[in-house]
Order: sequence, then C-alpha cells, then structure tokens
Amino acid sequence: MSKKFLVTGATGATGSKTVKFLLEAGARVRAYVHRPDERSTSLSALGAELVTGDLLDFEAVRKALEGVQGAYFVYPIMPGIHQASAYFAQAAKEAGISAIVNMSQISARREAKSHAAQDHWIAERIFDWSGVPTTHLRPTLFAEWALYWTDLIKTGTLRLPFGTGKHAPITAEDQARVIANILLAPEEHKGKIYPLYGETEYTFAEIAAEIGKVIGKRVAYEQIDAWELKKLAAKAPAVPEDRENTQLWRSHHTDTLWQHFQEIAKDHQNGVFAGTNDLVQKIGGKRPLGLPEFLQANRQAFLD
Repeated sequence: MSKKFLVTGATGATGSKTVKFLLEAGARVRAYVHRPDERSTSLSALGAELVTGDLLDFEAVRKALEGVQGAYFVYPIMPGIHQASAYFAQAAKEAGISAIVNMSQISARREAKSHAAQDHWIAERIFDWSGVPTTHLRPTLFAEWALYWTDLIKTGTLRLPFGTGKHAPITAEDQARVIANILLAPEEHKGKIYPLYGETEYTFAEIAAEIGKVIGKRVAYEQIDAWELKKLAAKAPAVPEDRENTQLWRSHHTDTLWQHFQEIAKDHQNGVFAGTNDLVQKIGGKRPLGLPEFLQANRQAFLD
C-alpha cells in the first residue's frame, strides 16, 4: 500500500500544490483544513482525504496524524506557533511519524528582532527536542507577495517597508515540490535545515519594474513604514486565490505580523534574505520558476 501523508495549510498556495504533487506521485494524502470550502472541495476532487481541525486543538491534531507516515507543518505569522509546534511534535511522536517537513523562514534565528522570526527558530528547536525526524525549510520571500498587493500596484506605486536590499523570490509551487520530494524520500534530509531561494535576486524597486513590464505600464516603488502599510492593507480586498493570507494581513489580531514586517525590512536591507542556491532544483527536481515567468502567468491578477 502507498504511503500516506498529512498536509497542514492544505488550502494555501504551498499546501495545495504539495497535496497535488504527492497525489501525482501515487501517495495518499490527508489534507488538514480549517473549514470546508471550494478550495477544499477541489482537493477532495483530486483524491485527497479531507480532515477539518485547528492546529491549536491537540486531540484533533493527534487524530489527524494517526496512520500517516510523514507530515508537512506550517503555521502563519501570528501568535500560537510554539503551542501548535509542541502539539504537533507530541502528536507525531505518539503516532510514530517517521518524517516532518517544517516550514520556517529565512530570518529564523536566535537573535532575530522580529518576534515571529525568533518564534520560528524556537519552533524549530521544539521539533528537534521531540526526536521526531524533521527537516526545516527556510525560504526567502515568496513570489506570491506580488499578488497580495495588487490594489497598491493598480495605483501605479508599490509601497512596502523595504529598501535597497535584494532577495530571489521563490514560488509556492517550487517549495511544494521540495516538500513533496522530502516526504517521499526523507532519509537524507532528516535533521537538515534548507534555505530556499528563487532563481534571481531583485530589489523591491526592480520587482515593481518587472511587474510594470508584464502589465504594460510603469509601476513605481516607494518605501514606507510597516505601520503605514498596515493602514493601506486594511482597505484592500482579499486575493481570492490566497484568501487566508490576505485576510490575515488586515486582521486586528496581527500586530505580530506588522512588527515582523518592520524588523525583516531591516534584515532584508542587511542581506539576511539575499542569496541563491541549487536546492530547489536538486531536491525539487526542477529549476525554480523565474520572477518574470511567475508574473506573466499571473498577469490577469494585476489587471482585473
């Protein structure tokens, strides 16, 4: 019988593609979702088993992990990650899980000034202490960020709290390939920490210019304070393709997110998010999608 895997955040950009790649590889997949909706229905149509629950409900997590061999864990930038990580690690240990892929972030480190980044570093240690074999992924900033700010882009000026630092935007799809392949063959990856990058580094001003090329009009870039961005984000509609993330941006419970933005903007300027490597191709089996290709594939989102 084929292996079975649990994918949390299964309706998100990365999780949904992880489900797809695992199913295409012949694995069975249990998709952990907050609530049934059209996105979870799509996963079910692909062949995934749907389970609803909350990562802060230990018994729900324990039940979801029963009978699976590996799992993908992701938690949003908001309070609760340590509790969720501890619950998941303990439940995985009780269920005899042989591999976890944990989504962290490139700025996760002990000395991080971002509370969320430091929390991700501690969450990594929780999984390590549990003894359950875990691979930690530390991606740089997602290419999908461009889709979160379409309303700002339509004004002709992308406003974010980042200066002249660079990063190589990585797509959710590229990360999903890495996640799926690690789960399918985890032995050489256990205990590893993998920084993940896209193909080419850009400043945010250069990203704005690339968007302008795709939509056929100039898009300027302006650096603003993270708390000013919070006010702008509160006015913007959610992106249908990634509703949970865009709704998170404007939630009044997410000052953790805006403090994170303020501090990672400094990290970004200081080179913490910079770099490239061959891990996406080496582990995922395909070169990372370039930013111009990603933007062209999502061109309509900037025009609607």
